[in-house]
Amino acid sequence: MAGVDRDLLAVRDLASDLAVRAGRLQIERRDTLRVGAPKAHANDVVSDVDIASERLIADAVHAAYGDDAMQAEEGSGRAGTSGWTWVVDPLDGTRNYISRTGPWSVCIALYQGDQPRVAVVHEPVADETFSAIDGGGAFLNGERLTVSGGPSLDKALVGVSFQPNPRTKERAGRVIRELLPVSGDIRRLPAALTLVYLAAGRLDGGLALDTNLWDIAAGALVAREAGVILGGPADEFTTELTIGAAPELWPALSKLVRAAA
Repeated sequence: MAGVDRDLLAVRDLASDLAVRAGRLQIERRDTLRVGAPKAHANDVVSDVDIASERLIADAVHAAYGDDAMQAEEGSGRAGTSGWTWVVDPLDGTRNYISRTGPWSVCIALYQGDQPRVAVVHEPVADETFSAIDGGGAFLNGERLTVSGGPSLDKALVGVSFQPNPRTKERAGRVIRELLPVSGDIRRLPAALTLVYLAAGRLDGGLALDTNLWDIAAGALVAREAGVILGGPADEFTTELTIGAAPELWPALSKLVRAAA
């Protein structure tokens, strides 16, 4: 049942190990990857490495927690009976990975009912593992993360993530047109890294448009546990709109993004 206790430290350790193993596979197979047909639209690409990474994670999770459900990007989803659900994006930032133009990550989260309890985001090239346990803080390679107050909007570095389908690109264009002239600068990043870089203080604010739960689930828990303020169209962030910011930046950034998005 959903209320059954679980050793969350053991879950975090398993998720971290699996994310590192998947990241190692991605680096080893990058020169020989094969790209398949696009999924939802021309820019929604997938490789055989995405699929192999998800299978590595899904098989190990099923062996350890056979009654758990799973939501996963590349088709390994299944129903469960335990009340716990694993949310997996085996390679968040596939276009960066394939084109060698930017970072990507492996994302694993565990939900108890509708509550995120454990999160891991691993960046393979930098060998950085961000993790969090609900109520237990956020960490980078074992060192605790605590967000700072943040600068004013005109000095802030803001991460932007969005699905590259035509409708969302138009929406993102509206937001960027409003944000870029009044912010310090922006960076386009995959959704999970936008959120964990907020937790680490590398970004002051961030937003993600039209994501899936597996894109943001792990990163959002890491950010929240580090003290990042999160919201969306209202108080709670959604897959349609996720906004995150350091506390002092939150009022200005959230007002601007909500009005433009």
